[in-house]
Amino acid sequence: MARFGYTLMTEQTGPKELVRDAISAEQRGFDFEVCSDHYSPWLASQGHAPNAWAVLGAVAHATERVDLYSYVTCPTMRYHPAVVAQQAATVQILSDGRFTLGLGSGENLNEHVVGKGWPTVERRQDMLREAIKIIRELFGGELVNWSGEYFQVDSARLWDAPEVPPGIAVAMAGDKGVEKLGKLADHLVAVEPDKELVDAWHTARQVGGWPGAGRVVGQIPVCWDPDRDAAIARAHDQFRWFAGGWTVNADLPTPAGFAGATQFVRPEDVADSIPCGPDLDAIVEAVRPFWEAGFSDIALIQIGGQSQESFLKDAAEPLLEALRAAAN
Repeated sequence: MARFGYTLMTEQTGPKELVRDAISAEQRGFDFEVCSDHYSPWLASQGHAPNAWAVLGAVAHATERVDLYSYVTCPTMRYHPAVVAQQAATVQILSDGRFTLGLGSGENLNEHVVGKGWPTVERRQDMLREAIKIIRELFGGELVNWSGEYFQVDSARLWDAPEVPPGIAVAMAGDKGVEKLGKLADHLVAVEPDKELVDAWHTARQVGGWPGAGRVVGQIPVCWDPDRDAAIARAHDQFRWFAGGWTVNADLPTPAGFAGATQFVRPEDVADSIPCGPDLDAIVEAVRPFWEAGFSDIALIQIGGQSQESFLKDAAEPLLEALRAAAN
């Protein structure tokens, strides 16, 4: 059965409001919540980027039922993997075991700020592989020393290690991604409803004898609003960067770069790719390809920080009812 989640999008909402929205989303019936981990918004019009781990800690304490994900954290440049392991272990304890550590190879937008340049995608994936191995070692609660190609760990130990370590979900794409990263992941994160990728993931798990079924986690933006024209305008203002695709989005370094790259994207272009307005059936049909491709967990992004309260109050419950009726 497909589960439906709510996105705590740090790029468009301040920290206190994110915690407020997390509580409301749980009350409205969402199954899980994912939290983006950004140093900068995609576009200046979004206007926010609080620290994701402080937000996750507050949300873990303020909620009781929903599963929580980092979606996703890059554990190779802005954060050392030993620090990510400590953060994840702490959130797992605070949430009473509801946390899944979502990891990926990162975006230049967030990682360049520490002044280490921006490696090729192949090198970033190799760094991610090594980082995941270090994090799993530390989750064991023992003293860890590590001297690898990319990272050094000297006498590190998690003094507050949860009894059950967080599961690790890894963002990957294509057969090469599954081949490189699949064995290290408990769960798959994917940005598109690609059935071939999902099938390859499950086949690799079966052939490799990896434990557990493994969840497949995706995400889709929507822009609900009683006024369709207002929804299109808001989606264009804050989410036209989405049209670039992840191969482009991973490499641009600043919100100004995204503004320049998307200056010719029209409102109607955005409306063609993102469901906008009050029509809940249109949102259901936009989400449908994900569960048909085999995704188990699908998170919605409601575009616009100022629209979260009305979305959660007026649309979330009937939308969840419609999604569950269609998917299950």
